[in-house]
Amino acid sequence: MRPHQGAADFAANPVPPGAVPDLVICERAAHTYGTGITAVVAVHDVTCRVLPSTRVAITGPSGSGKSTLLHLMAGLETTTAGALWWPGLGGYPLAHPGRIGIVFQGPSLLPALDALENVAFPLQMAATGDHDAKELAWDAMRRLGITDLAGKLPQELSGGQAQRVAVARVIAADPALILADEPTGQLDHHAGGLVIDVLLQAADELSAGLVISTHDPLIAHRLPQQWTMNDGRLLDPTLTPTGMTTARSAGRS
Repeated sequence: MRPHQGAADFAANPVPPGAVPDLVICERAAHTYGTGITAVVAVHDVTCRVLPSTRVAITGPSGSGKSTLLHLMAGLETTTAGALWWPGLGGYPLAHPGRIGIVFQGPSLLPALDALENVAFPLQMAATGDHDAKELAWDAMRRLGITDLAGKLPQELSGGQAQRVAVARVIAADPALILADEPTGQLDHHAGGLVIDVLLQAADELSAGLVISTHDPLIAHRLPQQWTMNDGRLLDPTLTPTGMTTARSAGRS
């Protein structure tokens, strides 16, 4: 079992000079919840690569493994089989705060803080001074055109506005990879479309990879690539020249 693979594992296969290293590599990665007869295989034998140019939607029904795969990519879960590593991020992401930004489906803003304070809070927790953290937070909100929301508390925001503030909180840390887990799942199509606009804009401005999970085909087709998950397996996607991302389903070489 190899839940994480470090830099030493690349000694035999170094990245060629001038090449852009993959942000995330999954090699036959799997994750099982529980043991014995109650075990649930959430992700099974998934191989995929994510580069800075990646713009991909992972689709599939509820329970197909989309969220678990994103959590593996983020380092929030560990593999129970196979390997997963992050050559373009400097190693295990939880050891490098801010390199991966995560947008969750449900409400994630702290209710006692206004929007600007919510965006600044993770930076302050990472030892950025209060003044600098709020400057970076304001700049992130400015780039997304939501500075008018800065002084509002979460309960004063619509669902779409709150998600855009959550995206600003992510991009304030200048991540190399943005993972969004059903970011429009609780929004109507108009508000959801605005959130996807913001995510695509942020990824382009930061030159960051972007992986979104969704069950909405209209949202999925906003991205250049779509991958499909079913029963924990990542099916072969239709590759596009702009995606520069590969995936392999179980049992294929």
